[in-house]
Amino acid sequence: MSDSSEALATHELRHHFENMEQQRGASSMGMWVFLITEIMFFGGMFMAYLAYRYEYFLAWQEGSQHMNFWIGTVNTAVLICSSLTMVLAVLAIQQGRRRLTSIMLAVTICFAIAFMVLKGMEYHEHWLAHEFPGPAFHFAGIDPRHVEMFFVLYFVMTGFHALHVLIGIGLVSTMLYMNERGHFSADYHNPIENTGLYWHFVDLIWIYLYPLLYLIGHHHVG
Repeated sequence: MSDSSEALATHELRHHFENMEQQRGASSMGMWVFLITEIMFFGGMFMAYLAYRYEYFLAWQEGSQHMNFWIGTVNTAVLICSSLTMVLAVLAIQQGRRRLTSIMLAVTICFAIAFMVLKGMEYHEHWLAHEFPGPAFHFAGIDPRHVEMFFVLYFVMTGFHALHVLIGIGLVSTMLYMNERGHFSADYHNPIENTGLYWHFVDLIWIYLYPLLYLIGHHHVG
């Protein structure tokens, strides 16, 4: 450990921890506990979705056919790429390569913004097609009442996911700013690691949402 890195680590050590390793372990455990609560939060929505899908599969299939398959697929690829750049950012700071860390964090932010732009375009398509639940909802196919419920869950689940993406953009941007100000080094980088855990969780939620929402319409019973 260099003198500058040691000084930085000492400066970031909080008074209620004996050493940086103890502080890092407590911080990581706190992030995992938080992510478990988030899993329970999304888990309730997933269970509601699956219960309705079991009861009204044909309506769910009809609703899924009105998803923009290509936007959903591209957004899936975008988030997978953002997870890769986040991993590279963590790896870079572990090696003390602060400049590369900043580049990877910036690219991650760009991927996240691209995801939000595409999601906004998709929401706009649903709005123009009168597929937003409420008085203006219109569906000419079978079982419009339960197709509307599909869209209720679609907007709730993807809306909360989009909110988490926005929070992630804020967190990654903060890490980028702090890294540029010299707050992190090879010996102190736990905030970036925890931000990476959060970002991977956000990506993982979308990996589940994508087949549930976009691929039902492509399922054919033989």
